Amino acid sequence: MQSFQFHPVIARWFEDKFGTPTEPQQRGWPAIQSGAHTLIAAPTGSGKTLAAFFASLDKLFRLGLQDELRDETHIVYVSPLKALSNDIHKNLEEPLAGIRAALQASTGKLVDVRAEVRTGDTPAAKRQAIIRKPPHILVTTPESLYLLLTSQSGRKMLATVQTLIVDEIHALVSNRRGSHLSLSMERLTATTNQPLQRIGLSATQKPIELVGRFLVGAGRSAPVIVDAGYKRTLDLAVEIPGSPLEAVMSNEVWAEVYNRIADLIEAHRTTLVFVNTRRLAERVTHNLCERLGKDKVTSHHGSLSAKLRLEAEDRLKRGELKALVANASLELGI
Repeated sequence: MQSFQFHPVIARWFEDKFGTPTEPQQRGWPAIQSGAHTLIAAPTGSGKTLAAFFASLDKLFRLGLQDELRDETHIVYVSPLKALSNDIHKNLEEPLAGIRAALQASTGKLVDVRAEVRTGDTPAAKRQAIIRKPPHILVTTPESLYLLLTSQSGRKMLATVQTLIVDEIHALVSNRRGSHLSLSMERLTATTNQPLQRIGLSATQKPIELVGRFLVGAGRSAPVIVDAGYKRTLDLAVEIPGSPLEAVMSNEVWAEVYNRIADLIEAHRTTLVFVNTRRLAERVTHNLCERLGKDKVTSHHGSLSAKLRLEAEDRLKRGELKALVANASLELGI
């Protein structure tokens, strides 16, 4: 950890908690600490999110130790889905609490680095509270970032941002949301009072250079690319019912489909079932509940309240649910 020039207490906390840095962290931290635009391509579970955040957390806590940490937003983290935004906020809470406690025990100073989520699900009162007392780390979605940039109070809050982290960037490169986000990234760059460092997190993509160009925008030098990806071994199968498929499937065929899905769910610890529509999500959930138990399966889609969606995600992670039936609301996983 010494080569990364982190605060000794923070470096020791990482070593005690995680041990040796992963490849994305070892290769990403020097580039990020140098201030270079950086794209990290690595699989899920490889520590690339902490690779993006850790150098910035170190900087924020150092400011706090020097009594120079004001109520200003330094980091904006953008994820394509609200579910991912909730995930990263939770994943940040543990490092923030752990580092805060380690520094207090070592130095006697309490440094309160704060993170908040601002998405379409955030109540109006909470949004106003974020504007009044900006968090040091703002977790948001492309659409909510755009809305912040359209308001005078939002632009004032974002003027202090130094680092922009875009997660799952590969999911945005080739669609309209990506085009929209690229404009917001340029507007954010024009809004800030200092150079904006851009950090992208991506699954393995080819050509990864194309994702890098999307990250930095036109007319800028290519980012540092940390490609720590590898091919996964997939257990992939295509299954069809034994009965003939028709334009309108009979109840008997649907029953065959539900029975097979239920068998697969029983054979695994947790399962995500994807469907095309909200109506179908409820229908499949109802039929699977009849086979597996009402407390083992639930649905997840945009018509549900934010509270119910978050509760469903938490229950799946805790192992209380065997399956979660969703439409595009969870298309990038949780």
